[in-house]
Amino acid sequence: MEKKLQVKDLTVSFRTDNGKVQAVRGISFDLYKGETLAIVGESGSGKSVTSKAVIGILAGNSIVESGEIIYDGQDLLKISEEDFHKIRGDKIAMIFQDPLSSLNPIVKIGRQLTEAMLLKGKARQKESRKNFNRFLGLLRDKIAESHGGAEADVEAAKQLTESFDKFAYKHLELEGAFNVAHEAAADAAFELDSLILEVEKDAAKDMVYRVQRIAKLAVQSVHRYVVHEDAEKITLAAAVINTNVKPAKKGVPDAKAALLSALTTVKEILDAALEKTMPNFFAMGYYLTFCQEPLPELPVEELNVFLRKYLDDNFMLSFIEEVKSTLEFSAYSCLKEKNEAIACLRANRPVFQQDALDKGVCMATLAVMNKEVVEAIDKLELVKDSFSYTFNSGLKSEINRYFSAIKKNAQEEKRYAKEKAKYDALIAKGKEPDAEVVPAAITKLDVVKANILRQIDRLIENLEHRIAKVSERSFADEAVAVIDYLKAQASGVVHKVTKSMAKNRALKLMDEVGIPDARIRYNQYPFQFSGGMRQRIVIAIALAADPDILICDEPTTALDVTIQSQILELINKLKAERNLSVMFITHDLGVVANMADRIAVMYAGKIVETGTADDIFYDPRHPYTWALLSSMPDLDTSERLEAIPGTPPNMIYPPKGDAFAARNKYALKIDFEEQPPMFKVSDTHYAATWLLHPDAPKVEIPKIIRDRIARMLEKEGNNNVGEE
Repeated sequence: MEKKLQVKDLTVSFRTDNGKVQAVRGISFDLYKGETLAIVGESGSGKSVTSKAVIGILAGNSIVESGEIIYDGQDLLKISEEDFHKIRGDKIAMIFQDPLSSLNPIVKIGRQLTEAMLLKGKARQKESRKNFNRFLGLLRDKIAESHGGAEADVEAAKQLTESFDKFAYKHLELEGAFNVAHEAAADAAFELDSLILEVEKDAAKDMVYRVQRIAKLAVQSVHRYVVHEDAEKITLAAAVINTNVKPAKKGVPDAKAALLSALTTVKEILDAALEKTMPNFFAMGYYLTFCQEPLPELPVEELNVFLRKYLDDNFMLSFIEEVKSTLEFSAYSCLKEKNEAIACLRANRPVFQQDALDKGVCMATLAVMNKEVVEAIDKLELVKDSFSYTFNSGLKSEINRYFSAIKKNAQEEKRYAKEKAKYDALIAKGKEPDAEVVPAAITKLDVVKANILRQIDRLIENLEHRIAKVSERSFADEAVAVIDYLKAQASGVVHKVTKSMAKNRALKLMDEVGIPDARIRYNQYPFQFSGGMRQRIVIAIALAADPDILICDEPTTALDVTIQSQILELINKLKAERNLSVMFITHDLGVVANMADRIAVMYAGKIVETGTADDIFYDPRHPYTWALLSSMPDLDTSERLEAIPGTPPNMIYPPKGDAFAARNKYALKIDFEEQPPMFKVSDTHYAATWLLHPDAPKVEIPKIIRDRIARMLEKEGNNNVGEE
């Protein structure tokens, strides 16, 4: 499965007057395309801090001490705010716990829904054009290289890609004109649904403006593939509308009847037009660019078949074959560079193993290694090699961290010695100090060096894996994906978002998320909505940009139980329909039981157990997961729930060993002395508890959980029998 997001060794702290709070401590996880990953834990476990780090909205007193958050070949912790602005809300969207705090109380819902669409629409057009030109240029150069790189090869590759660019541009022109007419028809038809009834009842607000706008949109909808056969009829109806709207407003009966008749005619024509099949403008662009014959007069369905065959026979099949062989050439030609990069990484690794590192030497070595790594990147791969793309920024960050830590450690030790001396002096005088001495926040240099070496080793392993797997790649499928990518970028260039288009899309989104009377609600303020409806609006705003990733930070906590269920069902439905990747943050395991594909359980800033939903609910291994399950309400039993004793630790002074040890009745002596590693339970299931060590005493899962698992399995079995 494709990884949409990779979080690696993330560590986040916060500066406070009392000391540094260690909120997230070295967590790692992946989020795959189309899956829901639930991050579960008590308040203060670090789950919301993790989500805010992903979307780049950490508080000003935060310190990202280490780690990487990889999305689309970029480390989100290293990019500028300007670059993050292109991702936040567009590619990665977020739903917050309190919907009212996410909405502007003095701005109507409609404006809040359309604002982002309008602001980002133009930027997306520019980005699409840039991506199209960049990738087509890379493809042209590699095609020429694959044929030998002689002057004739360069010229042939140039002509081939210029042909593609030429008819793709024609495609943009054709689709752009169609979009204007089609959106006008859709906008008018949507408005007419309510306007006709309002005119009949003499209840239409801003009637003259709205009706005249309908007439204008009706005329704009005239296009060969939108309103064509009825072009004269709809133009005449628009004239009737403009003639009769003001007399009808004044109550003239004949004018009102004529107006309603014309509006109904327009509505029928537009409804029929919107049911028509869209032409294949991509294939049409090729035909009109290179064929000397006029476009045949055929029904659209037959025309699409004809145009596709013409495109395939004269260009596309041979072009796909050319792209396929070019992708294969590019992949195999990169093998030499990949092996050279591996050799370079191994040869320079000892530089970072010295007892004392030299910054100048380290940076110079990084430059040498990165040059080899960049040359080994196959730039025609659509799914980017995140390890290679982020190697330079990641390693540079760790090197800088190492040398800044040398200075900061000395300052911290000096500060601690001074404050400890004052503290001890007060104790010696029999006085009570006002506060404990904040321990020295020392960065372990050996740990930072280990992180540097781990990044180098991880890249070596990644490159070796890619070398081994190159023969298993389907270059035919990848060639089709490249063509689809170029077509998508070309379509993005012509997808201009106007105010009317944004409003129309906003109303459709409101319908999609289950808000009734969308047209009326569009002009209301947030305070006029219930809590559940406000959360639906926030979800609609998050979906407006068609994001890849949706982060849900406790989206149901502020809602009552029945509304919680509706919102969860809505998120599940939208995820399936849009193939979203969802990161769901919650403190309640019960909330994610029927929606999570995988679950990561967090405690005191660390992931203590991770696995599939079945792993966590049917085979939990960490005592903290047991505690969460034991405290989860169950309608099938009246037995008393078990509360988790004690409170989470003070993360200014995190425990030396397992952070849950003090609250864990199953804790071993080693739990108080050393943090447990992640023990493998299965290929999908890992838990950080010393109870999984081969030498640990056998401890059974608590009876309340065993009984619950038995009931769930019995219920599941009964459901399966019923389905059969």
